[in-house]
Amino acid sequence: MSSSGPQRQLTQRSGPDLWGRLVFEATRLPHVREGVSSVSPPDSRALLVVDRDAPAVPEATLAPGAPVEPAHLHGVHDTSVHLVLPRLRAEQVCADGWAIPHQYGDFGTEVLVYGPRDDEELGVVLGLIKESIRFARGDAADLA
Repeated sequence: MSSSGPQRQLTQRSGPDLWGRLVFEATRLPHVREGVSSVSPPDSRALLVVDRDAPAVPEATLAPGAPVEPAHLHGVHDTSVHLVLPRLRAEQVCADGWAIPHQYGDFGTEVLVYGPRDDEELGVVLGLIKESIRFARGDAADLA
């Protein structure tokens, strides 16, 4: 990981094909559209919630204001993902080695998830992105 901003993955990144699959799958998830991130470099792909004008709770977005941005995928030269999860879940994901806390996080809900290196890891990363979207939308099971 980089030691200064912007936070990014420096080694063991996804290959271009796997990163492309991650972007393809993530941008086709329900309740989101691909857009421009208001807080990430221009080569990032933001996942913006389409059915909410505000996050369920303030800590469920990476960017204040609208649109709600629970996750963004960094470019092919980085391949990591910034996303938000309920605080205890974010801590668990970091303890399990899938992520590190976001260096500029305000709530303890923001993490950097490492880019997947194989199909199994791709499934885990997509699962975390789905959790992030549910958190931003206020799905009750994810707010506990």
